Amino acid sequence: MTKIKTPAIVAISMAIGIVAGAGVTAIAAQPNMKNALDHLVAADAFLAKANDNKGGHKAKARSLISLAIREVRAGIRFAN
Repeated sequence: MTKIKTPAIVAISMAIGIVAGAGVTAIAAQPNMKNALDHLVAADAFLAKANDNKGGHKAKARSLISLAIREVRAGIRFAN
C-alpha cells in the first residue's frame, strides 16, 4: 500500500473542501472565512492521519470540525 504524504493529504482535503463548499468567487470575497475553512480542512486531515487510541476524543474533534466547516460554509453563503 502506498503511503500518502501529509502535504498531499492536506492539499486533497482543501481541494475537496473548496469544491464541495461555496463557489470560488464567494470564497475569494471573504478571505478570513476562506482561511478559516482551509485551516479547518487541514486540521481534519491531520486528525484523520493520527492514531485512533485517543479515548474517543479524536472522533469527537473530527465531528466538531465537520460541524465548524458546515457553519463556515453557511456563513459564506449567507454573506453572499
